[in-house]
Amino acid sequence: MRTYRVAIVGTGGIAAVHADNLARTDGRAQLVGACDVDQGRLDAFAEKHAIPGTYLTLGGLLAEARPDIVHLCTPPMFHIDQAIECLEAGVHVLSEKPPALSLADFDRLETAQAKGGAQFSCVFQHRFGDAAAAARQLIGGSEFGRPLVARCDTLWYRPDSYWDLPWRGTWNAEGGGPTMGHGIHQFDLLLHLLGPWEEVTAVAARQARATSTEDLSAAIVRFRNGAVATMINSLLSPRETSDIRIDCEFATVELSHLYGYSTDNWTITAAPGHEDQVAGAWNGAPLERGSGHSAQFLAMYDALDAALPLPADAASARQTLELAAAIYASAFTGRAVRRGEIVSGHPFYGGMDGNGLGAKVLDSTALNRPAVDAAV
Repeated sequence: MRTYRVAIVGTGGIAAVHADNLARTDGRAQLVGACDVDQGRLDAFAEKHAIPGTYLTLGGLLAEARPDIVHLCTPPMFHIDQAIECLEAGVHVLSEKPPALSLADFDRLETAQAKGGAQFSCVFQHRFGDAAAAARQLIGGSEFGRPLVARCDTLWYRPDSYWDLPWRGTWNAEGGGPTMGHGIHQFDLLLHLLGPWEEVTAVAARQARATSTEDLSAAIVRFRNGAVATMINSLLSPRETSDIRIDCEFATVELSHLYGYSTDNWTITAAPGHEDQVAGAWNGAPLERGSGHSAQFLAMYDALDAALPLPADAASARQTLELAAAIYASAFTGRAVRRGEIVSGHPFYGGMDGNGLGAKVLDSTALNRPAVDAAV
Protein backbone atom coordinates (compact mmCIF):
# COMPACT_ATOMS: atom_id res chain seq x y z
CA MET A 1 0.00 0.00 0.00
CA ARG A 2 1.40 3.33 -1.08
CA THR A 3 1.77 6.41 1.09
CA TYR A 4 0.41 9.46 -0.73
CA ARG A 5 1.82 12.97 -0.59
CA VAL A 6 -1.06 15.25 0.37
CA ALA A 7 -1.41 19.04 0.46
CA ILE A 8 -4.22 21.18 1.84
CA VAL A 9 -5.31 24.42 0.17
CA GLY A 10 -7.17 26.78 2.47
CA THR A 11 -6.49 26.61 6.20
CA GLY A 12 -9.85 27.60 7.72
CA GLY A 13 -12.12 25.49 9.90
CA ILE A 14 -12.77 22.59 7.52
CA ALA A 15 -9.04 22.27 6.79
CA ALA A 16 -8.48 21.29 10.43
CA VAL A 17 -11.02 18.48 9.97
CA HIS A 18 -9.06 17.25 6.97
CA ALA A 19 -5.72 17.44 8.76
CA ASP A 20 -7.04 15.62 11.84
CA ASN A 21 -8.57 12.87 9.70
CA LEU A 22 -5.44 12.49 7.58
CA ALA A 23 -3.65 11.68 10.82
CA ARG A 24 -6.06 8.74 11.26
CA THR A 25 -5.20 7.00 7.99
CA ASP A 26 -2.52 4.69 9.47
CA GLY A 27 0.34 6.19 7.55
CA ARG A 28 -1.38 6.17 4.14
CA ALA A 29 -0.99 9.96 3.85
CA GLN A 30 1.94 12.32 4.35
CA LEU A 31 1.03 15.99 4.72
CA VAL A 32 3.70 17.79 2.72
CA GLY A 33 2.26 21.26 2.20
CA ALA A 34 -0.40 23.82 2.96
CA CYS A 35 -1.48 26.93 1.08
CA ASP A 36 -3.36 30.06 2.12
CA VAL A 37 -3.34 33.76 1.23
CA ASP A 38 -3.13 34.67 4.94
CA GLN A 39 0.47 34.14 6.07
CA GLY A 40 -0.31 34.21 9.78
CA ARG A 41 -3.15 31.72 9.54
CA LEU A 42 -1.06 29.52 7.25
CA ASP A 43 1.91 29.45 9.61
CA ALA A 44 -0.26 28.65 12.63
CA PHE A 45 -1.98 25.81 10.76
CA ALA A 46 1.30 24.34 9.53
CA GLU A 47 2.83 24.48 13.00
CA LYS A 48 -0.19 22.82 14.62
CA HIS A 49 -0.27 19.96 12.11
CA ALA A 50 3.50 19.62 11.56
CA ILE A 51 3.34 20.48 7.86
CA PRO A 52 6.79 21.21 6.42
CA GLY A 53 5.87 23.31 3.39
CA THR A 54 3.88 26.57 3.40
CA TYR A 55 2.83 28.42 0.23
CA LEU A 56 0.95 31.60 -0.56
CA THR A 57 0.01 30.44 -4.06
CA LEU A 58 -1.37 27.20 -5.43
CA GLY A 59 1.11 27.28 -8.29
CA GLY A 60 3.99 27.44 -5.84
CA LEU A 61 2.62 24.52 -3.86
CA LEU A 62 2.18 22.35 -6.95
CA ALA A 63 5.66 23.11 -8.23
CA GLU A 64 7.59 22.73 -4.98
CA ALA A 65 5.66 20.35 -2.72
CA ARG A 66 4.88 17.91 -5.57
CA PRO A 67 1.75 16.43 -3.95
CA ASP A 68 -0.09 13.40 -5.28
CA ILE A 69 -3.39 14.74 -3.97
CA VAL A 70 -4.61 18.23 -3.13
CA HIS A 71 -7.48 18.77 -0.71
CA LEU A 72 -9.43 21.93 -1.54
CA CYS A 73 -10.71 23.51 1.68
CA THR A 74 -11.19 27.02 0.35
CA PRO A 75 -14.50 28.93 0.07
CA PRO A 76 -16.82 27.50 -2.60
CA MET A 77 -16.23 30.13 -5.29
CA PHE A 78 -12.59 29.04 -5.59
CA HIS A 79 -13.12 25.29 -5.87
CA ILE A 80 -13.52 24.81 -9.60
CA ASP A 81 -10.63 26.97 -10.83
CA GLN A 82 -8.29 25.52 -8.21
CA ALA A 83 -9.40 21.99 -9.11
CA ILE A 84 -8.70 22.64 -12.79
CA GLU A 85 -5.23 24.02 -12.02
CA CYS A 86 -4.38 20.90 -10.02
CA LEU A 87 -5.83 18.45 -12.54
CA GLU A 88 -4.03 20.04 -15.47
CA ALA A 89 -0.81 19.66 -13.46
CA GLY A 90 -1.52 15.94 -13.08
CA VAL A 91 -2.47 16.13 -9.40
CA HIS A 92 -5.56 14.38 -8.04
CA VAL A 93 -8.16 16.59 -6.35
CA LEU A 94 -10.42 16.03 -3.36
CA SER A 95 -12.67 19.07 -3.19
CA GLU A 96 -14.97 20.17 -0.42
CA LYS A 97 -18.57 20.72 -1.44
CA PRO A 98 -20.01 22.21 -3.47
CA PRO A 99 -17.60 21.18 -6.21
CA ALA A 100 -18.67 24.14 -8.39
CA LEU A 101 -21.22 26.94 -8.33
CA SER A 102 -22.86 25.83 -11.57
CA LEU A 103 -23.11 22.88 -13.92
CA ALA A 104 -21.39 24.95 -16.60
CA ASP A 105 -18.33 25.41 -14.40
CA PHE A 106 -18.39 21.81 -13.25
CA ASP A 107 -18.38 20.50 -16.80
CA ARG A 108 -14.99 22.13 -17.35
CA LEU A 109 -13.50 19.31 -15.25
CA GLU A 110 -13.75 16.78 -18.06
CA THR A 111 -11.17 18.56 -20.21
CA ALA A 112 -8.88 19.19 -17.23
CA GLN A 113 -8.92 15.55 -16.16
CA ALA A 114 -8.10 14.41 -19.68
CA LYS A 115 -5.27 16.92 -20.03
CA GLY A 116 -3.45 16.05 -16.82
CA GLY A 117 -4.41 12.41 -16.42
CA ALA A 118 -5.54 13.04 -12.83
CA GLN A 119 -8.92 12.46 -11.20
CA PHE A 120 -11.44 14.60 -9.33
CA SER A 121 -13.39 13.56 -6.26
CA CYS A 122 -15.78 15.51 -4.03
CA VAL A 123 -16.03 15.26 -0.25
CA PHE A 124 -19.26 13.31 0.31
CA GLN A 125 -18.11 11.49 3.42
CA HIS A 126 -21.53 10.11 4.41
CA ARG A 127 -21.32 7.58 1.56
CA PHE A 128 -18.43 5.79 3.21
CA GLY A 129 -19.72 4.34 6.47
CA ASP A 130 -20.22 0.58 6.68
CA ALA A 131 -23.94 0.96 7.32
CA ALA A 132 -24.38 3.09 4.20
CA ALA A 133 -22.60 0.43 2.16
CA ALA A 134 -24.85 -2.28 3.62
CA ALA A 135 -28.01 -0.25 3.06
CA ARG A 136 -27.03 0.47 -0.54
CA GLN A 137 -26.56 -3.22 -1.23
CA LEU A 138 -29.77 -4.32 0.48
CA ILE A 139 -32.18 -1.64 -0.78
CA GLY A 140 -33.79 -3.04 -3.89
CA GLY A 141 -32.58 -6.57 -3.18
CA SER A 142 -34.63 -9.64 -2.31
CA GLU A 143 -34.32 -9.25 1.48
CA PHE A 144 -35.46 -5.60 1.73
CA GLY A 145 -37.42 -5.31 -1.51
CA ARG A 146 -37.69 -2.36 -3.84
CA PRO A 147 -37.76 1.17 -2.37
CA LEU A 148 -41.15 2.87 -2.42
CA VAL A 149 -41.20 6.00 -0.23
CA ALA A 150 -38.41 8.10 1.25
CA ARG A 151 -37.67 11.33 3.02
CA CYS A 152 -34.42 13.23 3.39
CA ASP A 153 -34.24 16.16 5.81
CA THR A 154 -31.36 18.44 6.75
CA LEU A 155 -32.86 20.47 9.58
CA TRP A 156 -30.07 22.67 10.87
CA TYR A 157 -29.84 26.02 12.64
CA ARG A 158 -27.57 28.94 11.83
CA PRO A 159 -27.93 32.27 13.65
CA ASP A 160 -27.59 35.61 11.91
CA SER A 161 -23.93 35.81 12.95
CA TYR A 162 -23.14 32.80 10.75
CA TRP A 163 -23.40 35.10 7.74
CA ASP A 164 -20.89 37.62 9.07
CA LEU A 165 -18.35 36.19 6.64
CA PRO A 166 -18.94 38.28 3.51
CA TRP A 167 -18.98 35.33 1.09
CA ARG A 168 -21.71 33.43 2.91
CA GLY A 169 -25.31 33.71 1.83
CA THR A 170 -24.53 34.93 -1.69
CA TRP A 171 -25.10 33.40 -5.10
CA ASN A 172 -21.74 34.61 -6.39
CA ALA A 173 -19.68 32.98 -3.66
CA GLU A 174 -21.64 30.01 -2.30
CA GLY A 175 -23.87 29.27 -5.25
CA GLY A 176 -26.93 29.04 -3.02
CA GLY A 177 -28.14 28.55 0.53
CA PRO A 178 -28.75 25.32 2.48
CA THR A 179 -29.56 23.40 -0.68
CA MET A 180 -26.02 23.88 -2.00
CA GLY A 181 -24.03 24.30 1.18
CA HIS A 182 -25.65 22.09 3.81
CA GLY A 183 -28.34 19.68 2.66
CA ILE A 184 -26.19 18.57 -0.26
CA HIS A 185 -24.41 16.04 1.97
CA GLN A 186 -27.63 14.36 3.03
CA PHE A 187 -29.32 14.23 -0.36
CA ASP A 188 -26.06 13.03 -1.89
CA LEU A 189 -26.35 10.04 0.45
CA LEU A 190 -29.97 9.58 -0.59
CA LEU A 191 -28.91 9.46 -4.25
CA HIS A 192 -26.12 7.06 -3.34
CA LEU A 193 -28.71 4.74 -1.76
CA LEU A 194 -31.53 5.09 -4.29
CA GLY A 195 -29.76 5.71 -7.57
CA PRO A 196 -30.58 8.20 -10.33
CA TRP A 197 -33.32 10.76 -9.80
CA GLU A 198 -35.71 11.56 -12.64
CA GLU A 199 -37.87 14.59 -11.76
CA VAL A 200 -38.15 17.20 -9.02
CA THR A 201 -40.76 19.73 -7.96
CA ALA A 202 -39.58 22.25 -5.37
CA VAL A 203 -40.06 25.49 -3.51
CA ALA A 204 -37.39 27.77 -1.99
CA ALA A 205 -37.89 30.66 0.38
CA ARG A 206 -36.10 33.26 2.46
CA GLN A 207 -38.02 32.93 5.69
CA ALA A 208 -35.89 34.66 8.30
CA ARG A 209 -32.21 35.16 7.50
CA ALA A 210 -30.58 38.21 5.90
CA THR A 211 -29.14 36.40 2.90
CA SER A 212 -29.36 36.79 -0.85
CA THR A 213 -30.09 33.07 -1.19
CA GLU A 214 -32.80 30.85 0.26
CA ASP A 215 -32.67 29.74 3.89
CA LEU A 216 -35.16 26.92 3.21
CA SER A 217 -35.99 24.60 0.34
CA ALA A 218 -38.42 21.71 0.06
CA ALA A 219 -38.76 19.24 -2.79
CA ILE A 220 -40.54 16.13 -4.04
CA VAL A 221 -38.18 13.90 -6.00
CA ARG A 222 -39.10 10.96 -8.20
CA PHE A 223 -36.42 8.33 -8.85
CA ARG A 224 -35.80 6.10 -11.85
CA ASN A 225 -36.67 3.03 -9.74
CA GLY A 226 -40.10 4.51 -8.96
CA ALA A 227 -39.41 5.64 -5.41
CA VAL A 228 -40.73 9.06 -4.37
CA ALA A 229 -38.93 11.15 -1.75
CA THR A 230 -39.60 14.38 0.09
CA MET A 231 -36.67 16.60 0.98
CA ILE A 232 -36.21 19.63 3.25
CA ASN A 233 -33.04 21.72 3.52
CA SER A 234 -33.31 24.22 6.36
CA LEU A 235 -31.08 26.53 8.40
CA LEU A 236 -34.02 27.60 10.58
CA SER A 237 -34.46 24.56 12.82
CA PRO A 238 -33.45 24.94 16.49
CA ARG A 239 -33.59 21.19 17.13
CA GLU A 240 -30.98 20.15 14.61
CA THR A 241 -31.11 16.75 12.96
CA SER A 242 -30.16 15.05 9.72
CA ASP A 243 -32.54 12.27 8.71
CA ILE A 244 -33.05 9.77 5.94
CA ARG A 245 -35.88 7.25 5.89
CA ILE A 246 -36.46 4.76 3.07
CA ASP A 247 -39.49 2.48 3.13
CA CYS A 248 -38.94 -0.64 1.05
CA GLU A 249 -41.37 -3.49 0.45
CA PHE A 250 -40.09 -5.53 3.39
CA ALA A 251 -38.09 -3.08 5.55
CA THR A 252 -37.78 0.51 6.65
CA VAL A 253 -34.25 1.90 6.71
CA GLU A 254 -33.71 4.96 8.92
CA LEU A 255 -30.69 7.11 9.65
CA SER A 256 -30.87 9.92 12.21
CA HIS A 257 -27.75 11.87 13.16
CA LEU A 258 -26.40 15.41 12.87
CA TYR A 259 -23.00 15.89 11.22
CA GLY A 260 -21.82 12.28 11.04
CA TYR A 261 -23.08 8.85 11.91
CA SER A 262 -22.09 5.58 13.51
CA THR A 263 -23.79 2.23 13.04
CA ASP A 264 -25.90 3.00 16.11
CA ASN A 265 -27.56 5.86 14.24
CA TRP A 266 -29.25 3.41 11.85
CA THR A 267 -32.53 1.63 12.57
CA ILE A 268 -33.91 -1.23 10.50
CA THR A 269 -37.57 -2.21 10.92
CA ALA A 270 -38.99 -5.28 9.20
CA ALA A 271 -42.46 -5.54 7.73
CA PRO A 272 -44.66 -8.10 9.47
CA GLY A 273 -43.70 -11.60 8.43
CA HIS A 274 -40.25 -10.57 7.16
CA GLU A 275 -38.41 -10.19 10.47
CA ASP A 276 -35.95 -13.05 10.06
CA GLN A 277 -34.87 -12.27 6.50
CA VAL A 278 -34.43 -8.56 7.23
CA ALA A 279 -32.53 -9.06 10.50
CA GLY A 280 -30.34 -11.73 8.96
CA ALA A 281 -29.45 -9.57 5.99
CA TRP A 282 -28.61 -6.50 8.08
CA ASN A 283 -26.74 -8.28 10.85
CA GLY A 284 -24.79 -10.30 8.32
CA ALA A 285 -23.17 -7.15 6.89
CA PRO A 286 -19.95 -5.62 8.27
CA LEU A 287 -21.15 -2.77 10.48
CA GLU A 288 -18.15 -1.28 12.22
CA ARG A 289 -16.90 1.91 10.57
CA GLY A 290 -19.02 5.04 10.78
CA SER A 291 -19.02 7.89 8.29
CA GLY A 292 -16.34 10.52 8.16
CA HIS A 293 -13.57 12.13 6.17
CA SER A 294 -10.99 9.48 7.05
CA ALA A 295 -13.26 6.74 5.69
CA GLN A 296 -13.41 8.56 2.36
CA PHE A 297 -9.67 9.23 2.35
CA LEU A 298 -8.91 5.53 2.81
CA ALA A 299 -11.35 4.58 0.05
CA MET A 300 -9.60 7.07 -2.22
CA TYR A 301 -6.17 5.59 -1.51
CA ASP A 302 -7.45 2.07 -2.11
CA ALA A 303 -8.85 3.13 -5.48
CA LEU A 304 -5.57 4.77 -6.48
CA ASP A 305 -3.63 1.69 -5.38
CA ALA A 306 -5.82 -0.44 -7.65
CA ALA A 307 -5.82 2.07 -10.55
CA LEU A 308 -9.60 2.35 -10.27
CA PRO A 309 -11.87 5.39 -10.62
CA LEU A 310 -12.03 7.43 -7.44
CA PRO A 311 -15.10 7.09 -5.24
CA ALA A 312 -17.38 10.14 -5.32
CA ASP A 313 -15.88 10.92 -8.70
CA ALA A 314 -16.87 13.69 -11.08
CA ALA A 315 -19.70 11.72 -12.69
CA SER A 316 -21.46 10.90 -9.43
CA ALA A 317 -20.80 14.35 -7.95
CA ARG A 318 -22.40 15.87 -11.03
CA GLN A 319 -25.63 13.97 -10.43
CA THR A 320 -25.84 15.53 -6.96
CA LEU A 321 -25.02 19.02 -8.27
CA GLU A 322 -27.59 18.59 -11.03
CA LEU A 323 -30.28 17.81 -8.44
CA ALA A 324 -29.39 21.01 -6.58
CA ALA A 325 -29.69 22.97 -9.83
CA ALA A 326 -33.03 21.34 -10.59
CA ILE A 327 -34.38 22.18 -7.12
CA TYR A 328 -33.59 25.84 -7.74
CA ALA A 329 -34.92 25.74 -11.29
CA SER A 330 -38.20 24.20 -10.16
CA ALA A 331 -38.54 26.54 -7.19
CA PHE A 332 -37.97 29.68 -9.23
CA THR A 333 -39.92 28.72 -12.37
CA GLY A 334 -42.82 26.99 -10.64
CA ARG A 335 -42.69 23.79 -12.67
CA ALA A 336 -41.22 20.29 -12.50
CA VAL A 337 -37.69 19.78 -13.82
CA ARG A 338 -36.40 16.52 -15.27
CA ARG A 339 -32.89 15.12 -15.05
CA GLY A 340 -30.90 16.02 -18.16
CA GLU A 341 -32.99 19.11 -18.86
CA ILE A 342 -30.50 21.67 -17.58
CA VAL A 343 -27.96 21.90 -20.39
CA SER A 344 -26.04 24.65 -22.15
CA GLY A 345 -28.45 27.49 -22.94
CA HIS A 346 -30.74 26.71 -20.02
CA PRO A 347 -30.90 29.67 -17.60
CA PHE A 348 -29.93 27.45 -14.64
CA TYR A 349 -26.96 25.81 -16.37
CA GLY A 350 -24.71 28.81 -15.79
CA GLY A 351 -25.81 29.58 -12.22
CA MET A 352 -28.10 28.30 -9.51
CA ASP A 353 -30.12 31.54 -9.45
CA GLY A 354 -31.05 31.31 -13.13
CA ASN A 355 -29.47 34.56 -14.32
CA GLY A 356 -30.97 36.53 -11.44
CA LEU A 357 -34.42 34.93 -11.49
CA GLY A 358 -33.87 33.36 -8.09
CA ALA A 359 -33.01 36.66 -6.46
CA LYS A 360 -36.13 38.28 -7.92
CA VAL A 361 -38.41 35.49 -6.72
CA LEU A 362 -36.91 35.44 -3.24
CA ASP A 363 -37.04 39.23 -2.94
CA SER A 364 -40.72 39.21 -3.90
CA THR A 365 -41.69 36.48 -1.43
CA ALA A 366 -39.39 37.07 1.57
CA LEU A 367 -41.43 37.24 4.75
CA ASN A 368 -39.24 38.92 7.32
CA ARG A 369 -35.76 39.89 6.29
CA PRO A 370 -34.16 41.75 3.38
CA ALA A 371 -31.46 40.29 1.18
CA VAL A 372 -27.83 41.20 1.72
CA ASP A 373 -25.70 42.75 -0.98
CA ALA A 374 -24.79 39.89 -3.34
CA ALA A 375 -21.50 41.48 -4.40
CA VAL A 376 -18.37 39.62 -3.28
